Amino acid sequence: MTIGTEEILRIAAKGDGVTASGRFAWGAAPGDLLHEDDTLEWGPHHIQPACSHFGRCGGCQLQQLDEESLEHFVASRVANASASQELGAELIAPPYLSPPGARRRVSLRAESSGGRVTIGFREAKSHRLVELEECPVMAPELFAVLGPLRKLLITMGKAAPAKKGGRPGKPTKHQQPRMAADIEMTLTEQGVDLGIKGLTAEGLAATEAMLDFSREHKLARFTMDGGYGFETVWEPVPVTVRLGGVQVPLPPGAFLQATADGEEALVEAARGWLAGAATVADLFSGLGTFALALAGPQTRVLAAEAARDAHLACKTAAGRAQLPVFCDHRDLFRNPLQPDELSKFDAVILDPPRAGAREQVECIAASSVGRVVYVSCNPSSWSRDAARLIEAGFRLVELRPVGQFRWSTHVELASYFERA
Repeated sequence: MTIGTEEILRIAAKGDGVTASGRFAWGAAPGDLLHEDDTLEWGPHHIQPACSHFGRCGGCQLQQLDEESLEHFVASRVANASASQELGAELIAPPYLSPPGARRRVSLRAESSGGRVTIGFREAKSHRLVELEECPVMAPELFAVLGPLRKLLITMGKAAPAKKGGRPGKPTKHQQPRMAADIEMTLTEQGVDLGIKGLTAEGLAATEAMLDFSREHKLARFTMDGGYGFETVWEPVPVTVRLGGVQVPLPPGAFLQATADGEEALVEAARGWLAGAATVADLFSGLGTFALALAGPQTRVLAAEAARDAHLACKTAAGRAQLPVFCDHRDLFRNPLQPDELSKFDAVILDPPRAGAREQVECIAASSVGRVVYVSCNPSSWSRDAARLIEAGFRLVELRPVGQFRWSTHVELASYFERA
């Protein structure tokens, strides 16, 4: 059977182009032609990728799409999740996409072999690392640290104490173990917060190198975690981020929305939907992204969060700003707010992890609360939970797709439910 040339009609959830017959092609855009030998002929929506690493680096999957196709992909992921459960969304708003260079939080991998250090993202479907020579996704302030950080890690390796039989300060190639560490960088109000996990710094020379590096590059904070929790190497002043206009302490490793503009898009949606609510329960509240933005003279907020550091940061910020936020240190998976507790609130907002919030949603469904805002980073688990709300008598008033992770297949959303 001759397949012949087919047109790419859409982009599937994992980023592959799909034809009418079900053929898949990586790196394709809608309107491309997929020939019988699997070569692609670019169509009107296929553009030159913004990064030279595209195709090897696993960080991005969709740089070949023009803006129209990228927006359509983000919107379709959310719309398809809604349609799969027949949720009957009354309105799906146009998608919001973060611009290039907006990512303020990144997780990278660092590995060394033979004295050479590589820092980057893993290759697609591989454990190999791509050494980043450019990255149009992350904030320039974060990328600027990578080159100097490679040199620091090499210096720290050379400064490591020699093993038995070796020369102090001069470990041989065979004595030097392969280094592997996770790198976390966040752009804060004070500058770059750098955390290294899975690596220990031993000896005075390594410590001095880290301090010199921190001073030279004006880091906000430098932390190390060798397996026993974060230890602060450098932090001239307490590190903070601004959420809802409030200065909030940022614990090492705490969750933060990937981009400031994407966060604002989610917060503005919640503000509009919950206007007039006198009492709001913010579940999985984290640092207080929504609680601090919603609280005010007319609105009191309960902020429930399991992570102790994030809970205390939100509590401290709310106290300093004198906002009516009551912070509850509570594991909502093991101990969700019960229906009678939830019924005391005019509205609920929840932003759970990727797995969703099945147990908590069951309690919301059984309560008398009338308005629910559900923010999600996983359309699949969201649609399952949303179906339970619909079954309990809610209607899905509006959906807003958000693409904070530009050029990736990772899609977020904000949704608003009202009890019918």
